[in-house]
Amino acid sequence: MTAGAQDVPAVPAALQIPTRRVGAGWITALVVVHVGINIGFFAPIQVLLGLHAQQLDASQKNAILSLVTGVGAAVSLVANPLFGALSDRSTSRYGRRIPWVFCGTICAALALLLMSTAQTVSMLVLGWALMQAAGNAALAAIFAAIPDKVPVEQRGVVGGLVALGQTMGSLIGAVIGMVAAQDLVFGYAIVATAVALCSIPYVMMRKDVPLPKGALEPLKFGEFVKSFWINPVKHKGFGWAWLTRFMLYLGCQLCLVYLLYFLQDAVRYPDPAQGVLVLTAVYAFCVIFSSVISGKLSDKDGQRKKYVIISSVIVAAAALTLSLASTFPVAIAAAVLLGIGFGSYLAVDFALLTQVLPFADSRGKDLGVINIANSLPQVVAPLIAWLSVTWFGGYPTLFIISAIISLVGAVLVRQIKSVP
Repeated sequence: MTAGAQDVPAVPAALQIPTRRVGAGWITALVVVHVGINIGFFAPIQVLLGLHAQQLDASQKNAILSLVTGVGAAVSLVANPLFGALSDRSTSRYGRRIPWVFCGTICAALALLLMSTAQTVSMLVLGWALMQAAGNAALAAIFAAIPDKVPVEQRGVVGGLVALGQTMGSLIGAVIGMVAAQDLVFGYAIVATAVALCSIPYVMMRKDVPLPKGALEPLKFGEFVKSFWINPVKHKGFGWAWLTRFMLYLGCQLCLVYLLYFLQDAVRYPDPAQGVLVLTAVYAFCVIFSSVISGKLSDKDGQRKKYVIISSVIVAAAALTLSLASTFPVAIAAAVLLGIGFGSYLAVDFALLTQVLPFADSRGKDLGVINIANSLPQVVAPLIAWLSVTWFGGYPTLFIISAIISLVGAVLVRQIKSVP
């Protein structure tokens, strides 16, 4: 070895690109904690918040639900990249991600218990904002753990299983919503318990690789704010991936934000909470099926973009079907299409995203910036939904807008040149 080579500092193990395949135990723990976090998100979003808003003021339920979900989503815009960046620099002996998973899930559970006591709109807004902050702290760490540990050739499969975790969280959340429709305090308590318990396997495995102290510069506020801007001209793949993810998530969110009220007011389903559960179960089965298969196929042929394009078109077809849904069977058909399309998208697009991350030493923050594309639609969608339903033609207009946005995302994904 030459003297010059000896002067080159070694890259810490925590920052190296992984080459060793991860085992079933670690993947299972990752999926379980992801299930728990998504129960915390989806049980309120799908049912509990809607019922809570209706309980507070039935005449203003749409406006209250839009306010609560919009504020929560705005909090997540900052929380996800912020906690991702903090986890990037954590030097705990337990690793970079585990402390944030543990603290985030415990604080999320406490926030849900606070929400159960809310007797005013302002208290409900506060509780959901705290839940979003804590939940996104855990979520940012979990997502960053994937490029930390999983080699590129295994990320399609792991991405598909993580999509399964999100879907199972959504399904279990709908079950809790139906069971607890008459007792919101009980519902929030079940959700809080699930969020906390599901983090235990991942935390107890202690599989994170610690980052040596001094390996990265301390986080400075000014530099952190500037780091939110990742030049889309210099990093074109990252920029286009962000934009296409925003478009598809916005399209999907427009289908889901008023689902409870859609079944109640447009379809006239006699038990809307039960209807949400049925549609979610159909959707979940299709997501599980399509995400695992698409993830394996994209790992095998390395062609990520074609699967993303096809899945975006299928999501658009689901939205158009919902625009025609005056009966529950038509809504079920739309749920099938949405599950197939979004399941394929979740598995393959996440693998694609991990291949366009610009910097190895800021995976948590960069994935946090990507997750703004997940969260920003939750801010925008309630406003678009409220305007569409209240002023511009009702639910058909809402779903047609969703279809158009999803199709635009399908077109734009072709601009990602760095990934096949």
